[in-house]
Amino acid sequence: MRSSEGRGVGDNAGGGPRGSGPVKGGRRAQLEHTGLRHGWTTGACATAATTAAYTALLTGEFPDPVTITLPKGQTPSFALAAEELTEGAAMAGIVKDAGDDPDVTHGALVRATVRPLPAGSGVVFQAGPGVGTVTRPGLPLPVGAAAVNPVPRRMMSEHVAEVAARHGGSGDVEITVSVDHGEEIARSTWNPRLGILGGLSILGTTGIVVPYSCSAWIDSIRRGVDVARAAGRTHVAGCTGSTSEKTVVAEYGLPEDALLDMGDFAGAVLKYIRRHPVDRLTVCGGFAKLSKLAAGHLDLHSGRSQVDKRFLAELARAGGADEALAAAVGAANTGLAALRLCQAAGVLLGDLVARAARDEALAVLRGAPVAVDVICIDRAGTVVGRSTVR
Repeated sequence: MRSSEGRGVGDNAGGGPRGSGPVKGGRRAQLEHTGLRHGWTTGACATAATTAAYTALLTGEFPDPVTITLPKGQTPSFALAAEELTEGAAMAGIVKDAGDDPDVTHGALVRATVRPLPAGSGVVFQAGPGVGTVTRPGLPLPVGAAAVNPVPRRMMSEHVAEVAARHGGSGDVEITVSVDHGEEIARSTWNPRLGILGGLSILGTTGIVVPYSCSAWIDSIRRGVDVARAAGRTHVAGCTGSTSEKTVVAEYGLPEDALLDMGDFAGAVLKYIRRHPVDRLTVCGGFAKLSKLAAGHLDLHSGRSQVDKRFLAELARAGGADEALAAAVGAANTGLAALRLCQAAGVLLGDLVARAARDEALAVLRGAPVAVDVICIDRAGTVVGRSTVR
């Protein structure tokens, strides 16, 4: 089952059809064009629950609604669905609203229980019922850690610090995140295959769930291309999410109306640009997603294509990997784990994937007068592979 947590938007958190106005381009305009209501990630819900619980622990009162600040500056408010204050602990719960997105966690109750720790302990995360634990390498968390991803951890830690400063706390706390029925819900995700056992992951890089509709999103991609062309843009970028958008802006200084939120729909971008060419297209996204494009998949959705480790092993061999390394790549838990193995051995798998993805894009373009380059990034936005322009 998919999750769209991590696809970012600009301002106007709250979604819904917009009125008429000047034609705009870029990823935010694409979202507005879909007319779909977006929602909140499990990471945003856990942050709101943590903020409410720690406030109650220090003051004796739960803020309801509780307001948080998301990574891009939006300040949504959340109503509490559960609260409990006991000696030495406070718990708050938020029901996740995924908007118009058919997210598997829509309606789930996300809870955070906050307990004080000795001075100097910092913020410690624990997996409660319904939240998984990492059991295999290759994920952005160490083995044994609670499956609370890095950005939600940062959001919760920052809000703990803010509450501590406001109400005289030390900020040294244990946060236990749980999700009612999370272990059951997780069976509909890829978590068990990735070695995340016992429940769900707490996800999200922007705090916002972008609503998913194949037809609406593909239509918004086409509109984005049209707007870029009308504005005279000769270089556009297809980005898989907000982190890749930041990367291409940093690399090339592209304006907002040259940025296309292609999400999982690489084929939609390439086929439309084939019919409506621009001089140059940069494709930027996560290494694992773009390894799917390199292998010939035009739909990068996790439910319809998977990272082919055997394909990565063949690329690694072509890049100089010995048989032992190629076998390790083929058996890796995730695409990221395969990349790390090759990086340690000096094999440039990221560049090899970027080059193969560029060649696949050119094949789909079928000779259209469009130059293409590809940039692969990791979860932190670090460039781990790139192709030349061709």
